[in-house]
Amino acid sequence: MVLRLHNTLTGRPEIFIPRHPPAVSIYCCGVTVYDACHLGHARSYIVWDLLRRYLRWQGFAVRFIQNFTDIDDKIIQRAQAEGSSVEAVTERNITGFFAEMDALNVLRADDYPRATRCLDRIQAMITRLEAKGAAYSADGDVYFAVMKAQQYGKLSGRDLQQQQEGASGRLAEADTDRKRHPFDFALWKRSRPGEPGYPSPWGMGRPGWHIECSAMVHQAFGDTIDLHLGGADLIFPHHENEIAQSETATGRPLANIWLHNGMVNVDKTKMSKSLGNFTTIQALLDEGVNPMALRLFVLQAHYRKPLDFTREAMAAAASGWEGLQVALELGESHGVQLGWTDPRQRCLDQHEAFASALDDDLNSSGALAVLFVLARPLRALARRLQRGGEVAPRDRGLEGNWRSLVELAGVLGLEARSVPETAPVPGDEAAVAVAVQERCMARQNRDFATADRIRAELLSRGITLVDRPDGTTHWLRA
Repeated sequence: MVLRLHNTLTGRPEIFIPRHPPAVSIYCCGVTVYDACHLGHARSYIVWDLLRRYLRWQGFAVRFIQNFTDIDDKIIQRAQAEGSSVEAVTERNITGFFAEMDALNVLRADDYPRATRCLDRIQAMITRLEAKGAAYSADGDVYFAVMKAQQYGKLSGRDLQQQQEGASGRLAEADTDRKRHPFDFALWKRSRPGEPGYPSPWGMGRPGWHIECSAMVHQAFGDTIDLHLGGADLIFPHHENEIAQSETATGRPLANIWLHNGMVNVDKTKMSKSLGNFTTIQALLDEGVNPMALRLFVLQAHYRKPLDFTREAMAAAASGWEGLQVALELGESHGVQLGWTDPRQRCLDQHEAFASALDDDLNSSGALAVLFVLARPLRALARRLQRGGEVAPRDRGLEGNWRSLVELAGVLGLEARSVPETAPVPGDEAAVAVAVQERCMARQNRDFATADRIRAELLSRGITLVDRPDGTTHWLRA
């Protein structure tokens, strides 16, 4: 069996062959940390977590890098609106990101580079592009000259001439005055009055969005990587521009395979803040949605297809997870009673079916089907034992089902977790209670910035808040 992945660059499935097996280099575009993560982020990072887990299960040594964009127009605007600093906004949202990804059982990346910590590499790459005549400065801004990029548009399939003809009247006059071509994009942006900035050969400013990822890929891996990941909304302009500037600078391919996950709809409508159907991960968790049920919901659809979020679909996923959880917990609760003592037991035919599904461009729904086949007799056994039934000799033969289920579910990141009861933290119960009350008041007043800050501060002290559907908030040791 061989892993085939749909390469956006070629538009077809390709056999995955790492450049230096068993090592695999992966770069995943991370979040711009101006706000809380939403359901689209959950989908993307759960899917790429599955890819990483599967490659590891197959024996590859994966190095997985995911960045944070921690300087950006949206971050600056949010800080100004809150009367706070860029650092306060980014640190709050990075803390929230880690808490939410941990809840969803998304493995931590091997490194999380930040744009503000990669400025030397960014500036060096811009200087390199200037030396090649592919970048030019204008009033403190630096632009990439798209006409200098070979095969610009090869990822997205867009034609520069057609785009230029269709852009009439949509480009700001000031931009067209400074740019040599309407679709030249910023590599460096000069700081306007009141904006943060960093010293550079072109004056105080900050990097453009696209150059950040190119520089961080180069810093972590060199010129070329095996896999570059992101959402379909990043194909153009972000990934197209990454390819243009990176390959112009190095003369080598940026990535051998480009993978993109589909978008999330809510009740068959594109998720959007303007439409009022925007759903954050934390909001779902606050409503009492089980993180493993949310993960199961995401994995039920193929990663490249649109994912339609509805309450009915989420309820069905929760029911499916409850059944899997019963089966997963059976060996822990009754393994000794059942005589399940041989860790070598497996259902190898189901392992083959599982791998065959994921080798087919990460067919996660097919892989889930294998889990439910393994779980079915285990659930029946659990129900019989709960009713006081006796252990039968044939039950010993289900050990392979259980051990395979635990292993394969782990590849999908689905793990039964016991939720500890709320426990007091000696010496600071009163302080925690006061903080929780302040947060509740902030939420009632729709002061979500303060509420998020209090949650993050408590989390840094090892305390997790659990917002219950009845409106109460409980806390426990993280």
